[in-house]
Amino acid sequence: MSGSESRHPVRRRTFVLGTAAAAGTAALTGPLAAPASAAAFGYTDDGSNYVVATGADLVFKVGKSNGDLTSLVYRGVEYQGYGGMNSHIESGLGASTVSVKQSGATILISVAYGTLKHYYAARSGENNVYLWTNKADTSVSATRYILRVKKGLFLNDEPDSYTYTTSTIEASDVFAKSDGQTRSKHYSKLRVMDYDFIGWKTGSVGLWMVRSNHEKASGGPFYRSLLRHQSADGGGLYEILYYGQNQTEDQRFGLQGPYVIAFTDGGAPSSSLFPGTLTTSWADSLGISGYVGASGRGKVAGVGITGRDTAHPYTVGLANTAAQYWGSDRSSDGYFAIGGVLPGTYTLTVHKGELAVYSTQTTVSAGGTTTLNSIAIPSSNDPSNAGTLWRINDWNGTPSGFKNADLMTYAHPSDVRAASWTGNVVIGSGSETSAFPCYLWKDVNSGLLVYFKLTAAQAAAAHTLRIGVTTAYANGRPQVTLNDAWTSAIPSPPTQPNTRSLTNGSYRGNNHTFTYSIPASAWRTDTGQYNVLKINVVSGSGTTGFLSAGTAIDAIDLLA
Repeated sequence: MSGSESRHPVRRRTFVLGTAAAAGTAALTGPLAAPASAAAFGYTDDGSNYVVATGADLVFKVGKSNGDLTSLVYRGVEYQGYGGMNSHIESGLGASTVSVKQSGATILISVAYGTLKHYYAARSGENNVYLWTNKADTSVSATRYILRVKKGLFLNDEPDSYTYTTSTIEASDVFAKSDGQTRSKHYSKLRVMDYDFIGWKTGSVGLWMVRSNHEKASGGPFYRSLLRHQSADGGGLYEILYYGQNQTEDQRFGLQGPYVIAFTDGGAPSSSLFPGTLTTSWADSLGISGYVGASGRGKVAGVGITGRDTAHPYTVGLANTAAQYWGSDRSSDGYFAIGGVLPGTYTLTVHKGELAVYSTQTTVSAGGTTTLNSIAIPSSNDPSNAGTLWRINDWNGTPSGFKNADLMTYAHPSDVRAASWTGNVVIGSGSETSAFPCYLWKDVNSGLLVYFKLTAAQAAAAHTLRIGVTTAYANGRPQVTLNDAWTSAIPSPPTQPNTRSLTNGSYRGNNHTFTYSIPASAWRTDTGQYNVLKINVVSGSGTTGFLSAGTAIDAIDLLA
C-alpha cells in the first residue's frame, strides 16, 4: 500500500515444493473431465450449483443452497475438497440466498446469509477466483475463508503443517513428529506485512491464496495467524478475516477483499494481484455491499522521519475502529506513503521494528492526499537512547536476538530444536543476548540470574532497572530480587491478549515496560564481586510447564 517511492516491506513469497499426484484425469467423469479451456467464458446452472467457466483453464462451482465452493477444476484436475468438505466461509454458512449475474467480462456470484454478504467473481481469460466477504456484525460467525485442497496433489513439510502426525502435545492443534519437531497450523512464521500470498506448487501447477489488504482485519502489520496447513486428508489455505488468537484489537466489521484464489503454471501469482497493486475498477459497478472504489479513497504521505535508528526498519501504521493500513519508510530519509485509505481520522503510529515510538492523529479525505511535514521522533520516545550501565538486547518491540526467538515463530517451546530454556547470563561475556531466553515461564525457567559488576561510584547510587516485554500469557510478569537483599513489589499486569501466545507462534501482544527503582543499599560495595539479579515470573494464573504464566522479553537494561 505504500507509494512507489517508499520502501516496501520484505515480502517472502511463501510456497511449498512438492510433486503432483498421478495425473488422475482418467478418474474424472462428466463435462469437467476435459480441460477447462475447452469451455467458453460464461456460467451455467446444473441444478445444484452455478458452474463458472473462466474461458481459460479454470472451471469452478458454487453451491446454490449455501454458497460453498464445491468444485475447483484446473486443467481437468479437481483440486477442491478434503475430508468430504467443501471450501467456504468458516465451517460453512448453511442455507443461504445465492444469485449470479454476468456483466461483460465479469461473472459475480452473490451469497447472502443473514447480515453476511459473500461474493465470488471470475474474469474472462483469467485463472483466478476473486472473493469478498462483508461481515456486518457478530450475528454470524465468519472469521476466515478456508480453501480445502484434495490430498495427494501437493507435498508439504513446512512449519505450518500437520505433516501427517497425530501425536497431540497441546490442545488439539499442536503436534509432535517422531523426530521431536513440532507442527501446528498456528506456526505460520510470517507477520501479515511479510507476505502477499501463500500456497503450494509443483513443477507445473501453483495454487495460491493471495491475501487482501486486511483493512477490516485486526492486529496491525505485525500480527501472526494461521495461514495454511496440510494433514493426511489434504491441505487448507486461509484468508483470515478476523482471528482472536493473541489478538490486540477489537474485531472490525465491513467488506474485506478482494482476496484471490490463483492458479499458475507453477510460478508465483502475478504481482498485479498483490495487496496495494491490485486494481479492481472492473468491480466498481457490480453492486458489492460495502465496496468503495479508488475514487472514494485517499492517501497519506510523509516527507520524512527524523530521529530514527537506521539499524532498524520503521513501519508507519494507520488505525481506527473501522480500518487499518500500514507502509514502510524509505531507508534514506523516512519518506512514506500509504494509499487506498478509507476516509476518516486515524491514529498514525511510527514503529521502530515493532515498538511504537511516535503517535499522532491524521485525517484522510476521499480523492485527496494528506501530506505530512517531517515527523521528528523525540529522543526520549526511544528507550534505546537512555544512558545505561548495561543492556541486554536492543529495544525494538520484539524478542529477536534472544535465545530461541526465531524458532518460536514456527515451533512449540518443547521442540527438539530449541536450546535449553534455562541458563544464567553474565554481563560483559559478549553472549548476553544470545544466552538469554526469549521467553520466561513461572514453571520452566523462572529465577533466571543475571550477573554484573558495578564501580564504587555506580554502587553508591540508586538506579532504575527496566524490563520490556512484548506479550504475556496468564498475566505472567517479572518480579526481581537483587543480591537476596532487596525484592521488588509485584507489578500490576498490563493489558494483554487472553489466549495462548507463547506456544502458538506469536510473541506479539502489547509492548510494555516494567520499571524498578533499586536503592543504593541493594548493591554490593565490593567492586570485585558480582551483583546478582534474579528475575522471577509471578502470576496467580496459568497451569504447568509451557502453559504456566509466562512473558516474552524485548530488552533489559540498568539505567545510569
